[in-house]
Amino acid sequence: MKQPARAAHGKPAVKAKRKSRDEINNEARDRKRDKKHRGHASGSRANPAAPASSSGRQADSAKDPRIGSKKPVALIADGKTAAIKPKKSVEKPAAKKVRLTPEEELAKLENDERLDALLDRLENGETLSAEDQGWLDASLDRIDELMEQLGIVMDDDEDDKAEEDMYRLLKGN
Repeated sequence: MKQPARAAHGKPAVKAKRKSRDEINNEARDRKRDKKHRGHASGSRANPAAPASSSGRQADSAKDPRIGSKKPVALIADGKTAAIKPKKSVEKPAAKKVRLTPEEELAKLENDERLDALLDRLENGETLSAEDQGWLDASLDRIDELMEQLGIVMDDDEDDKAEEDMYRLLKGN
């Protein structure tokens, strides 16, 4: 502990008056209140207070500082649109797909050389590659769809008779 410094003229130092508990509590309360009100006011981030300037430029102080420039931006540059022309691509124009009637499409599929060749290979017992098999299945499915649209019905009498024969064989008659 330090000893209180003596006065220069030889007088004894004045003893510090001890504060009562109430005074200490009041000072603490005041410090806490001051500390609580330190900083920006509530809502000051959303509504910033414009500094009052006496320069007479009220329009600048009315601008919202949070948002970027309010300067209008030209969407089309003046005079430059005529100078810049988009280059046409050298690519061939896409050929318009000719919409075939179902009859025409069916005739085209039935006369397809690749389809005939693949069917002949299947009848001879050869195995097809995955790509060829996929193309064959898609073509046959499309032929079935077109035949249904046109109302063409294949004779399935032979299939029905074969099923009946199998059923009789299984029954044992």
